This record gives sequence, C-alpha cells and structure tokens, in this order.
Amino acid sequence: MICMECGATAEKGYTTDVTDLGNCLVIIRNVPCYKCQECNEVIYTADVVQHLEKIVEMAKNLMQEVSIIDYSKVA
Repeated sequence: MICMECGATAEKGYTTDVTDLGNCLVIIRNVPCYKCQECNEVIYTADVVQHLEKIVEMAKNLMQEVSIIDYSKVA
C-alpha cells in the first residue's frame, strides 16, 4: 500500500487507536493497519474502520471514564 501523506510504502502492522469522546477515552489495542515506513502515517482499511466504529459505540454504552479494548478479542 502507498502512503497518501508522503507516497512511501506502507506495510502491514498493528497500532493502538485512541478516541476521545469528551467524557470517555476509548483505547483500542492491536488494531490491524498499514504503517508508512517514512512518515509513520497509520492507514486503516474500510472493514477495520467499521469494526472500530462498532467498538467505540459499544464502549459508549458502558460509559466508563477509560476503556481499553483489545481489537483482536472483539472484532
């Protein structure tokens, strides 16, 4: 995959996604992604974005101040 920021090669990897909902911080670990080898830009595929949205919605319902979720266990 090619990085949209700098045009370098992005390779498969994993990252941690953080979403700040104002009253709740959702941290999702082990999220599959592509990482740029030059600028470290993180790129998600469409299916990963959909799963992240579902996980964040689930965390909203729990209404904890901080939620740390392992992507591989809920996706």
